[in-house]
Amino acid sequence: MRFESVIGLEVHAQLRTRSKIFCGCSTTFGAPPNTHICPVCLGHPGALPVLNRQAVDFAIKAALALGCAVQETSVFARKNYFYPDLPKGYQISQYDRPLALGGGIDITVDGVPKRVRLTRIHMEEDAGKSLHEGFPDADRRTAIDFNRSGTPLIEIVSEPDMRSAAEAAEFFMRLRDTLVWLGVNDGNMEEGSLRCDANVSVRPVGQERLGTKAEVKNVNSFRYLQKAIEFEIDRQIDLVSSGGTVVQETRLFDSTSGRTHSMRSKEEAHDYRYFPEPDLPPVIVDEARKVAQHPRDEEVPEKIRQQMVAQFGLPDYDAGVLTQSPAVNAYFQDTNHHVHAGQHPKVVSNWVMGEVLRIVKERGDDIDTMPVRPRGLAGLITLVTDGAISTSAGKTVLEAMLAMGSRVDTADTAAQIVAERGLAQVGDESALLEIIRDVMARNADAVAQYRAGKQQTFGFLVGQVMKGSRGKANPTVANELLKRELGG
Repeated sequence: MRFESVIGLEVHAQLRTRSKIFCGCSTTFGAPPNTHICPVCLGHPGALPVLNRQAVDFAIKAALALGCAVQETSVFARKNYFYPDLPKGYQISQYDRPLALGGGIDITVDGVPKRVRLTRIHMEEDAGKSLHEGFPDADRRTAIDFNRSGTPLIEIVSEPDMRSAAEAAEFFMRLRDTLVWLGVNDGNMEEGSLRCDANVSVRPVGQERLGTKAEVKNVNSFRYLQKAIEFEIDRQIDLVSSGGTVVQETRLFDSTSGRTHSMRSKEEAHDYRYFPEPDLPPVIVDEARKVAQHPRDEEVPEKIRQQMVAQFGLPDYDAGVLTQSPAVNAYFQDTNHHVHAGQHPKVVSNWVMGEVLRIVKERGDDIDTMPVRPRGLAGLITLVTDGAISTSAGKTVLEAMLAMGSRVDTADTAAQIVAERGLAQVGDESALLEIIRDVMARNADAVAQYRAGKQQTFGFLVGQVMKGSRGKANPTVANELLKRELGG
């Protein structure tokens, strides 16, 4: 029997406010445990919540950018459950009257476009954090840090429209790009600002009824999300194929083993005993507020991607990578502008996607702190496009620019390094002809074989020319001259 997977995602995105959703405590990451807390976010008796206006505005902006219908009236509710890191014994969230409904994200996987619909976006507060390691008595006790308690979140819930782990990872990436571009989320998954739960089920191909789903909880990277879903799909197919039954439950992904394991049975909505939050009035969003928060075209990465494909002729993949954040896009745009006034966008794209983003990742920084700035990189790329140096020599020059230990923001730095290290390509015909004729004289057998029709020997001869020039020969010019000398 053939099976298909059915996948829906629930993404929790921390809103980029300075203070929490119902109090004035800081949301800054990394503070000492239990220092950003107060009676409101700890749920002390008599402490009343006051809604953060900026959090609502950010949530509205995200919803509009994702094509959702922002509701005129939404209502906060109490989601009741007991867990040690939930100080009130309930979470303030939204249930039957969320902030926004509908919307969707367009993705493309293996060249096939698809629209993944959204069910809803609602606002809620985050819980605290349970700490299970790093303490002398960690084998007997769990430590609790309430700094995150009350941090503003939006939960973005998709329809079960995805059919593969690759589609789910692509959806998550596109969603992150949008939230980061809007400035409503910092996209930092390692710090927990963006987390994803995946609802995964399988069913026989052709069956309309959904299978029993398992929820994989709190996955915080695109790669781990894809691996977790792939494992879960295989696990469920193996289980059903062998006559077993999938249990509705919450599971955790272990990145070390690449497996999911059972955490607890999955709760239903009625288990949480939702009821309207009595201490908060309904949220009213009028048309004027929607207009004020409606994102501009330059704040929506999908529109920027479309523009880059149309304007620069870049592949969809390149445009996607170069719009992962406003900073990356600005770096590319600035560099491209200074390379022959934008005449080589694909070459610039290859350098930014390849060498620059690799260096940024290795350094553990972001592109804003990359020492080689756009003008410096443009000077280097210009030398390559002009044929003054080879691509491999260009990479050597880039490493030398990084080693300077200072900010490189001038176009002539690369040329200075090339001159100092003698890295310039040999394009002079007379100099190359001397090398070529010497190679032909020393490799008469290969020359004879080529002239007898053995075309493979041409590559060998080219290699000898490059060796004779110490890698400095301009490959295009050298190939043309060698063919001419060989009589072909």
